[in-house]
Amino acid sequence: MTEVTIGRPPAPPTGRARLRARLETMGQDRASAALLAAGALVALVWVNTPARAAYATFWSTPIGVRVGSFELMLTLHGVVNDALMAFFFFVVGLEVKREVAIGELSQRERAIVPASAAVGGLVLPALIFLVIAGRSGDAHAWGAVISTDTAFLIGALALVGPRHSARLRLFLLTMAVVDDIGALAAIAVFYTTDLHLVPLALTALALALVALVRFLPTGRGPVYAVLAVLVWLGLHESGVHPTLTGVAVALLIPVFAPRRREVEAAYAQTRAFRQSPTPRYAVAAQRRLRDSISVNERLQLSFAPAVSYAVLPLFALANAGVRLDAASWAAAWRSSLFWGVLAGLVGGKLVGITGATALVARSRFGRLAPGLTLDRVAGGAALSGIGFTISLLIIDIAVPDERAATQARLGVLVATAVSVLLGWAMFAAMVRFAPRTPVGKVLLRPFDPARDHFRGHPDAPLVIVEYGDFECPFCSRATGSVDEVLERLGDEVVWVWRHLPQTRVHPHAVESARAAEAAARQGEFLDYGSTLFTQQDRLEREDLLEVAERLGLDLDRFVEDFDGAEVARRVQEDADDADLMDLLATPAFFVNGWRLVGPYDSESLVEALRLSAGSVPPAFRP
Repeated sequence: MTEVTIGRPPAPPTGRARLRARLETMGQDRASAALLAAGALVALVWVNTPARAAYATFWSTPIGVRVGSFELMLTLHGVVNDALMAFFFFVVGLEVKREVAIGELSQRERAIVPASAAVGGLVLPALIFLVIAGRSGDAHAWGAVISTDTAFLIGALALVGPRHSARLRLFLLTMAVVDDIGALAAIAVFYTTDLHLVPLALTALALALVALVRFLPTGRGPVYAVLAVLVWLGLHESGVHPTLTGVAVALLIPVFAPRRREVEAAYAQTRAFRQSPTPRYAVAAQRRLRDSISVNERLQLSFAPAVSYAVLPLFALANAGVRLDAASWAAAWRSSLFWGVLAGLVGGKLVGITGATALVARSRFGRLAPGLTLDRVAGGAALSGIGFTISLLIIDIAVPDERAATQARLGVLVATAVSVLLGWAMFAAMVRFAPRTPVGKVLLRPFDPARDHFRGHPDAPLVIVEYGDFECPFCSRATGSVDEVLERLGDEVVWVWRHLPQTRVHPHAVESARAAEAAARQGEFLDYGSTLFTQQDRLEREDLLEVAERLGLDLDRFVEDFDGAEVARRVQEDADDADLMDLLATPAFFVNGWRLVGPYDSESLVEALRLSAGSVPPAFRP
């Protein structure tokens, strides 16, 4: 389902823009995972050919920088693992900061289940590893089994997951954020030795300056870059793994939802440029637009593609070079380290995530989102055994012996393959043994008077649920049918409205839905929605504000809610429900929980209600 946005409809995209948009939606997850897998495959082939000596020679190539008496020497392998991976952790840190500040982790009731699942997926794999390999000399490598590779996980979900996986994807992404927090904390606490206090103190000073950069009126980007380099150098010299520079800097970069003042200023400046397209207005409009979005989100948008398409494949190429000869397999087969990694990632993640989810979801502390069942979570938990990136990084830190490191890397590679196959098998079994009710024939989420917008008596025995779009002309006409039904059946029926913005054909659908939700927060959803249906040719932002003013709403509060994350999330939840039910057009009606396919005039709705009241589902057309 298309992500919801606020603002004027964009100009028709160019061919390049359409290609980029396609890669950024359906293809991004798969492309990122495919490139990561390709890097690992190239490394495996390289090391298992006669050219294998060149692999070690290439990655041990020294690279150094000398400034006066200061000298920094790294191998090419060190550049990838210590420097480039800092960008990976930077993107992870930006995501963590955003989710904690304004995202899914900002509300306890939304975060408790995936957060608990992540804790289960952190603790149980480590315990399983220690039970199997705790008495070996490499027990310190327990951190290799605690982290899930987010890029591989989401890519694998796109390849082998269920058809409608929006809610499962969100659950796994939220879980992965908490998982990343745990993995980063483990690296900082358990895999840092030989601390040097003076460089660490200078690092702390640099981080304090990073926190103050937000107050600069301009030029913040270059200052962030210089200070990040100083933080990296300080951590490198202090003995702390320098990749943590990324998350340390990212957590100090501000994030906020779009605020009314900045959005209105950007809009006004853009209008001025439209009326008088001068270079001065162009620069001012660009600055205003940039400042209306937080630095966190701008940087995440800028760095994420480079990390997914370049840094992670390079990391796989530099670290997945494992000998697959008979001797290596024989040594791994006898190694408790290999079996500890394999069992921790595959079994520990599956049981830990699924068990924690079941425990919390069945208690009063949390609940799964509509359409997200425990069997789907179990399939995602199976895929979570893919621990590629951070697992290989911790092995590189924690296992100095190359033979033991090879056994641990084999465990990670085998666990990745087994997890993908296990996840695929579980999702395939769900399809094979699922109930035969066709997708979209039964309402996914029952009517909830505490949440839904409705007309009629909330305890009425007959319920009509409509998924609609305020810019849809057919939805506007359907309101007449609904009015007649409510008039004829009175308190025996209740009508429920849910959002399904048709963004491909209605450029103002999302803004209209958000505006109606903002009006609902002042008790005027029905009147506001009815007004929108009467002026479907006037749904620009200023038109939506004018309707709010005509209805006597508090405009400051209306705009704040209109631009807020809560309203956007509410609209997106309805759209996600529709996506899970494979609803492709509006209006879509459900009568007492059953999909009505066919005419939706008042007589058809009444007849469907009468049939459903007699425990007979409404007639469906194939």
